[in-house]
Amino acid sequence: MTPTNLSLEHLIRPATQSSTEAPVLFMLHGYGSNEEDLFSFASELPEELFIISVRAPYDLEPYGHAWYAINFDADQGKWSDDEQAIASRDKIIAFIEEACNAYKLNSENVSLLGFSQGTILSYAVALSYPEKIKNVVALSGYINEKILLEGFQAKDHSKLNFYCSHGQVDAVIPVEWAQLAPEFLSNLGIENTYEEFPVGHGVAPQNFYAFKDWLKNKI
Repeated sequence: MTPTNLSLEHLIRPATQSSTEAPVLFMLHGYGSNEEDLFSFASELPEELFIISVRAPYDLEPYGHAWYAINFDADQGKWSDDEQAIASRDKIIAFIEEACNAYKLNSENVSLLGFSQGTILSYAVALSYPEKIKNVVALSGYINEKILLEGFQAKDHSKLNFYCSHGQVDAVIPVEWAQLAPEFLSNLGIENTYEEFPVGHGVAPQNFYAFKDWLKNKI
């Protein structure tokens, strides 16, 4: 029976072999989307993974959800609500613990897969709480240092692995922002792979197969 009292709405695909102590992959969607978006990848991902696709906590009108508000202001231009982002960061880490307990999953083998705003949160969660996360697939996002836990640099990040990718003609998040990630991660002692693909703000088929193979080797 699916637990109904967890703090964030979500979809699940149980691991086919055994759901007890299975490695788990949490999916974090982009701004304005929902938990069904990345879940479309689930049937193609390794069967030994228990997959949980999470709905962001802030509702948007007329539909869709967000991890934090993006405001459009004539004077300031486009800016992110970092306070909401930090709140979501901590909601995600709490939900990971809840879900691992509720579904009896392996809390030592937790992976995140994010897209766009979901990637920004995946970076924030993993870099702030490296003791809780093993692998991160970071698609079409960037590191926002303002939403990282204060003092995160002092933590041990050596067990983390990152796969980062970006579209070369992304008009939503500039590729130059994503290109800063490898050096940032390497400076923390984090093993990382970075790739670019000839697409906009989306996931090309070759990008999907690349991160799928990477994930297979890391779980």
